Amino acid sequence: MAVKIRLAADSRSPRDGRYIEKIGKYNPLTNPASIELDFDKALGWLQNGATPSETCRAILSYKGVLLKKHLLEGVKKGAFDETEAGRRFEEWMKQNETKIEAKKSGLEKSKDDELVKKLSAEKKINEARAARLAKKQAEMAAREEAADKAEAVAGEAAPVEETPAAEAAPETPAEEKPVE
Repeated sequence: MAVKIRLAADSRSPRDGRYIEKIGKYNPLTNPASIELDFDKALGWLQNGATPSETCRAILSYKGVLLKKHLLEGVKKGAFDETEAGRRFEEWMKQNETKIEAKKSGLEKSKDDELVKKLSAEKKINEARAARLAKKQAEMAAREEAADKAEAVAGEAAPVEETPAAEAAPETPAEEKPVE
């Protein structure tokens, strides 16, 4: 049976179908991607001849499973002993951890920088809005003042006489006198 590591699924079964053994989880939506991997099970499957897919190969390389397999094969061939393989693997893991921590801190710093940029841009926009509002209010106040002055000038120049309606008496028809 051909076993393909799509985190250990039979190559003949569909992508979301039945799997032989679940050896990990991968979530690419987080930054950096979150990877949970049972290192020993993954190494065991690789040593038994399972072939990883391209994505899985990248994940296994990132976690150091492929390096560990390579080092163990070097021990089998007699290139170096097991303690040397362990030392090399630990050295690589320390370097990898420092890279991961640097990436995480860089992401946090870039998030902070981006937040500062957004806040400063928003502050500039708010200041511009406040300036436009102040200008508009000043223009409206100037118009009102001009209108008030115009009314005052018009009131002083031509006083309007008003006659009360009660003083106006209705005209009554005069009595007609007979002509003699």
